[in-house]
Amino acid sequence: MPEAITPVFRRAVIALSGGSIDARIVRLALEVTRHNHAEVIAVHVVELDWTQPLDADAAERSEEAQRVLDAAEGIAESLHGKMESVLVQARDVGAAIVDEAAAREADLLILGLPYRTRFGGDFAIGRAVPYALKNAPCAVWVVREPMGEESR
Repeated sequence: MPEAITPVFRRAVIALSGGSIDARIVRLALEVTRHNHAEVIAVHVVELDWTQPLDADAAERSEEAQRVLDAAEGIAESLHGKMESVLVQARDVGAAIVDEAAAREADLLILGLPYRTRFGGDFAIGRAVPYALKNAPCAVWVVREPMGEESR
């Protein structure tokens, strides 16, 4: 049986949504980058609608965004890992995450996907994941959270 090949990443960007999947992807990113001391950059995007300028001070959103970043940093610290966190304001979450990965020359982008269903029971994947899969210049890992008890 051939030996498993572990990919080597220099820089990983992880997309934080503020949901329960964030802790899982922070742990995963730190685990797969630990052996070669790769950089991990956690990005949280505050999506602004078209009526607001991109440099708008979305204070209430910024406080929530800071809580998301602080929680991720707390997880990284508890695992003795290093992680940079970035807050981005943008019109589209998927495009902002891909742009950040490209600008940072990341070789891995990790996105979390909550297990959600739409009205009618169809699984909902959203817009950011398909955008990243189609447009990211690097490897993309999508981590779907387990189904909740009510979904089984």
